[in-house]
Amino acid sequence: MDIFKYVPFPACLVDKEGRIIAKSESLEAKDSFFELTRVKMQQLEDIVDKDEYLLIERNDKKYRLRCVRDEEDNIYVHFIDVTPYENLKSLYNEERMCVVIVNVDNYDEIVSTNAEINVSKIVSSVDQTIRTWAAKLKSSVNKLANNQYIIFVSNKELEQSVQDKFPILDQIRKIGTESDFPVTLSLGVGIGGKSILETEDYATIALDLALGRGGAQAVVKRGSKIEYFGGTLQSVEKGNKGKSRIVAHALKQLIRQADKVFIMAHPWPDMDAFGASLGINKMCELEGKEAYIVINEYNEALSNIYNAAKEKEKYNFINNRKAQRLAGSDSLVVVLDTNRRSLVECPELLEKTEKIALIDHHRKVEDYIDNAALSYVESYASSTCELVAEMIQAIAPKKVLDKFEAEAMLAGMTIDTNRFAVKTGVRTFEAASWLRRSGADTTEVKKYFQTNMEDFVKRAKSIAGASFFKEKIAFSICEGNSQNAQVICSQVADELLSVKGIKATFVLGKDLNGRTVISARSLGEINVQLIMEAFGGGGHLTTAGAQVDMSPEEAIEKLKEIVKEKVFKEGK
Repeated sequence: MDIFKYVPFPACLVDKEGRIIAKSESLEAKDSFFELTRVKMQQLEDIVDKDEYLLIERNDKKYRLRCVRDEEDNIYVHFIDVTPYENLKSLYNEERMCVVIVNVDNYDEIVSTNAEINVSKIVSSVDQTIRTWAAKLKSSVNKLANNQYIIFVSNKELEQSVQDKFPILDQIRKIGTESDFPVTLSLGVGIGGKSILETEDYATIALDLALGRGGAQAVVKRGSKIEYFGGTLQSVEKGNKGKSRIVAHALKQLIRQADKVFIMAHPWPDMDAFGASLGINKMCELEGKEAYIVINEYNEALSNIYNAAKEKEKYNFINNRKAQRLAGSDSLVVVLDTNRRSLVECPELLEKTEKIALIDHHRKVEDYIDNAALSYVESYASSTCELVAEMIQAIAPKKVLDKFEAEAMLAGMTIDTNRFAVKTGVRTFEAASWLRRSGADTTEVKKYFQTNMEDFVKRAKSIAGASFFKEKIAFSICEGNSQNAQVICSQVADELLSVKGIKATFVLGKDLNGRTVISARSLGEINVQLIMEAFGGGGHLTTAGAQVDMSPEEAIEKLKEIVKEKVFKEGK
């Protein structure tokens, strides 16, 4: 291997054991390749097989390792000095412009619930806090509206805030108000666009996600990668119903322009999805439009109210195949109680037409339906039925619902609020009151919640068999495979929250397909939505769920790891 004496650049030959058997004079005198570079042989083997390079740093210089295997299975390694290139690349990335759009979530509510003199102090404090934060980032800040700012900042300065998890979110909440809720910010952060325009689009999408998830959080979008920070507060109910009226009239116009209307929610719809579907069906009826409700399968918990609706013979219930056959480019698809493209009853309908209306009360997720002509996603609302009830009032203030429809919508609100115990605001009770005036009988509503004896026994056993983690978290498993696993698990999770000292509950069971369903509930101190997102699910801060392809026992072990990390900060 005397040839290496004449090689003017760093290079060496490494055998299968990782020993340097020949090298150029510019390399240090080392016998082991690992000792020379801190690169393991497996890493070296990988880049040879994949024809890739490895970047290492040695003696304040950066090298790319290019490798070739010889006939004797030794590896020839060529060290290419790329220090100037990598330094320039780092400088480019550090100075690359990022965009942050700052939104004061509850500006209108702060103005309407505080004395005028106090409003000036609050607005001034918010403005000063935002500008002080921007100054620390060595960035420019421009006020777009009373409640919105845009900040242009270098990637280097912004990364520190990302690592610190955006302390401004906590700083802004410390501003004193006369309201019974704090001032909160939502941040949409765009990083890494090919142009400043694309980066600003990233920030806009990120802010839309942050607001759709309830606000009081920062969302960072780097290309296709999205990160979430904060989001630990319950969404503040909006006192002004102006948006509800605007959306109602916009939906009314979409219904008028459509040849047919298809109403669908998520697979295995619950009471909220079903009640909201009947509400939208009524809006179509008022406009004289033909409407179809797409439902393929339903569980035992929905059977009572579904069968009652079928007996009336006034609702068009159809399956996926018929919906696809009837739908055309001029049809309107109304999606209810979900905003996820992957979690609708008939995904093919979304491709049949560009006319999509989305009405939901869950926090937005990454795969939300982003091409809807009308999007009304309000995470502060108790239920989709609450939103639909307000919309019907806006376009038809007189009594238009029949008794059964009012009861179906009231049942949806009742189930999603755990009998008006959680996630209820003034507007929730106003909507319930309107449904009551429309003829809803609470005794009849209760009948829709009756279950069979088998499910009742499963529920009782699951409650009795609950285990407790650190005396704050309750876990339980519903035995056997059940068509109603999701319903039973949610009921048990609600019941376990009544145990003294319990902050959150997680109940698991298996459906008929063998999948494990998880129902998560909390009293607000623990964000169960973030925990369920780790399983590919979602929901709200206090109510969430997921479906996973693992056993309930395995899922509980993973849950405990996540709870330790996210709640008790113990790490894995």
